Amino acid sequence: MMQITNTILMIRPVNFRMNEQTAVNNYFMEDLDEKNNQINLKAQGEFDAFVTKLKSAGVNVIVVNDTEVPDTPDSIFPNNWISFHANGTVGVYPMFAENRRNERREDILEILEEQGFLIKNIMDYTAAEEEGLFLEGTGSIILDRVNQKAYCALSERAAEELFIEFCEDFDFMPVIFTANQSVDGKRLPIYHTNVMMALGEDLAVICLDSIDDKKERKLVMDNLRNDGKEIIAISEQQMHNFAGNMLEVLGKDEKRLLVMSSAAFKSLDDSQIALIQKRCKIVHSPLDTIEACGGGSARCMMAEVFLPKG
Repeated sequence: MMQITNTILMIRPVNFRMNEQTAVNNYFMEDLDEKNNQINLKAQGEFDAFVTKLKSAGVNVIVVNDTEVPDTPDSIFPNNWISFHANGTVGVYPMFAENRRNERREDILEILEEQGFLIKNIMDYTAAEEEGLFLEGTGSIILDRVNQKAYCALSERAAEELFIEFCEDFDFMPVIFTANQSVDGKRLPIYHTNVMMALGEDLAVICLDSIDDKKERKLVMDNLRNDGKEIIAISEQQMHNFAGNMLEVLGKDEKRLLVMSSAAFKSLDDSQIALIQKRCKIVHSPLDTIEACGGGSARCMMAEVFLPKG
């Protein structure tokens, strides 16, 4: 079982903008004073430069263009609605925002199959939307695929009962906690686990300060340490610069890469960078428009493909 892969799926946006339906509980989003077509053009430029950087580092990037219709302003973040697993299973997830449900596309499975990937089974959780329950893929769930553990910070977009169901279906041990951020003097739930935590082969970048409950914080730390992960703690300020939204992937010659945005990289201190570089090479790219309007960053843009090849 591998924790990291060299193949990722990315969706190139056509109508990227601030999504009013996700802004209600994504406190990372900012309203840029620009026209939507300008924002989309900037996002496309950031996306293309990011893909180029990944490919030049030897990552196999499968780029699929979004469609004009239906309207999907957040299509650039595919990891929220789909996940791919080494046993040939695909997970399809229930989404909080109604317009994000339109991102789910069957033709993406066909595109992967055309590239030689085997899809044996689909676990579809989307019926939970009718009950008002959501679990937004590897945005909500951080997978330790080697140790068969799944970490989840509960929120409006991560229902505990659905998470437990996922863990039973995929044979993961659940590690459940709550992560908060300060918004106008209040502690409010962080919308996705993957903005406060990233898990690599032997490191965990995590905003421990966001786990207010000491028992829960200890539970998370104990699990990470017991599995041999070096914990790199980031501050809430660094988290707001998307330093928790990283993904470890394989590049050329099986070289391990930790991928992040340039804002995330700039927020790290020298000791944190040194700890990361002991293990992997850092790859970063500017994603300022995508981060401001989308409230997501590098990790959200990459859906890891672990499917077997036929």
